[in-house]
Amino acid sequence: MNKIWVIGSANTDMVVKTDKLPLPGETLLGGSFFINAGGKGANQAVAAARLGGHVTLVAKVGKDLFGKETIEGLKKENIDTEYVFTDENAPTGTACIIVNAEGENYIVVAPGANANLLPADIEKVNPISGAEIILVQLEIPMATIEYIAKPAKAHHQKLIINPAPARILSNELLAGLFLITPNETEASFLTGISVTDETTASEAAAVLLNQGVQNVIITLGRQGACFQNREAKFLIEAPVVQAVDTTAAGDTFSGALAVALTEGMEWEKAIRFAVQAASISVTRMGAQASVPYRKEIII
Repeated sequence: MNKIWVIGSANTDMVVKTDKLPLPGETLLGGSFFINAGGKGANQAVAAARLGGHVTLVAKVGKDLFGKETIEGLKKENIDTEYVFTDENAPTGTACIIVNAEGENYIVVAPGANANLLPADIEKVNPISGAEIILVQLEIPMATIEYIAKPAKAHHQKLIINPAPARILSNELLAGLFLITPNETEASFLTGISVTDETTASEAAAVLLNQGVQNVIITLGRQGACFQNREAKFLIEAPVVQAVDTTAAGDTFSGALAVALTEGMEWEKAIRFAVQAASISVTRMGAQASVPYRKEIII
């Protein structure tokens, strides 16, 4: 039985690498173009699989070339794709990404089939009750996420929500949630606190804990990641690296963290493992292409 179930999006990324991000109405010449496998759900599944996890992905793709390539790529990563459904009426999700010389990016996503991953699909996924960790993001319908949350809580499974892209989460969804992993922008959106450093991250984490979340990790990019629950709080600093593309850093962090937790690592070691994996990913171009393998992680 696979311990980690990732439920989320699968996209094809169209990436342009250029010196700077364009201003509104500006046309830039001289970029390099790539097509990469992406989508937060698929990215996190690949990260978990490469780092040693036993992973099943629940997702939906279109009946098109991108969809077929997505499933083939996931199988090569030793991910169980039995529940990667094919939508007869919508294309595979697509992301348009612009990356500058510093690795910062603009991303626009056309959800396609991801928008049709519905509660009726989740009903078909009976073995999910045996999962140790269920990892979801917010590129699929909120009704589906809320549908997943109820049985996960009832079965005392560790439901992790990576709240990206930022969307409003109900009090019912947050109450009793095992872990939430926003970045500084998402934490600011969820709590109304401008998160810029360890101090403001702690303030935002306190808001989420008061809403019933059991554990909070707020990622701060180059500053590292802040952990907080009712018993402890600390910052794990990130190693200094030369970033070239930050596109899948958060997804790599989430997948790595899921693996660490299934292996029984304590919070500090688990987050250090995830921070190191994410730090490696930003030194490489692409989403899934940037995800490191287990042999590259030293903790």
